[in-house]
Order: sequence, then structure tokens, then C-alpha cells
Amino acid sequence: MKKGFLLLLVLMCAGLVRAQGTGAQAPVPAGKIAVIYSEAFQDPTNGIARFAGVINKLNAEFKPIQDDLTQTAARLRTMQDEINKLQQGTPAATPQQIQAKVDQFDDQKKAYDRKGEDAKANYARRRGELLGPLQEDVGKALDTFGKAHGIMMILDGSQVPLVYTADGVDVTKAFIAEYNSKNPATTTAASPRP
Repeated sequence: MKKGFLLLLVLMCAGLVRAQGTGAQAPVPAGKIAVIYSEAFQDPTNGIARFAGVINKLNAEFKPIQDDLTQTAARLRTMQDEINKLQQGTPAATPQQIQAKVDQFDDQKKAYDRKGEDAKANYARRRGELLGPLQEDVGKALDTFGKAHGIMMILDGSQVPLVYTADGVDVTKAFIAEYNSKNPATTTAASPRP
């Protein structure tokens, strides 16, 4: 009885294996998976040169507002120190004088905060305007790079945490070098927008 059951079990397993083996075989892809670290694209010395040019242009456009905010912050610190001295009694001041100085400080601080928030929003918007087309171009170049090198999938290690990658899988430097050779940075002077 045991021998019969064992024989039946072996035949059933053999039949399952043969049934699975006779089905249509899916093609096994023959390609590579590569890793790229896109954060390196914006490195000013070793990254994509056009990114550095765009960032320099953007910073030049916003330098006047940044300088103004820096100067205003210094004036506010000075004002805060004056208020602290008045509250400590040096020089002697009436409560009304102190309150007037506090009100003046509060008004200027609110204006400074609003101006800073507006500048931050405008910077982000303008950054998107300037970097959007470049990022699209880099994306197309990355697609072309992958196809030219037989790469089936490129993972961005800057966006996806990777536990392990073998040596030779990181193509960041090779891509940057190829992109920079095919797309040199222009050396136009950055001028602020009107």
C-alpha cells in the first residue's frame, strides 16, 4: 500500500513538472539594470554643466532681493537690540516710547516676513521655469543613453533607497560626461529679469 501511494505521488509530481514545462516560454530579457544618482547632476564642479549655468542665472536674478532681505534682517536685529536696551532702562524711556518702538519693529518684521515668503515662492516658480526644460532634455538624453548602452532599467539612487549595488552598476559619471560632451554649457552672462 505504501509503495502504491509513493508511486502515485511520484507520477503526479512528474506530470505537474511536465505540464508546467510544456507551456509557452516567456522571453527572458537580456539586458542590464543600472543606477544613477541624479543629485550629482547639479554638482557645480562634477555635475551637468548646464545645471550650474541655470542655477547661476537664477541666483543672479534673485541676488537683489536676497541682498535687500539680508539688509532688512540686520536692521531688525539692531532694532530688537534697541528695544531690549529700552526695556532694561538704558537709556530711560517711557512705556509709550517703548511700545511705539515695538510696534514699529512688528510692522517691519511682518513686511520682512511677507517679502521673504514672496521671494521664496517666486524663486521656486522661476526655478521650475528654468530647470523644467533642462530636466526634460536630461530625461530624453538618459533614455537615449540607456538604449545606446543596452540598459533595460535605470534606477535613481537619489530617489529610491538602495541597499546594495554592485561595482559597475552606477553610470552617473559616465552619463554626465557623455551629456556634457554632447550638450556644452553656454557662457552667456546672466542678467536679471525685468
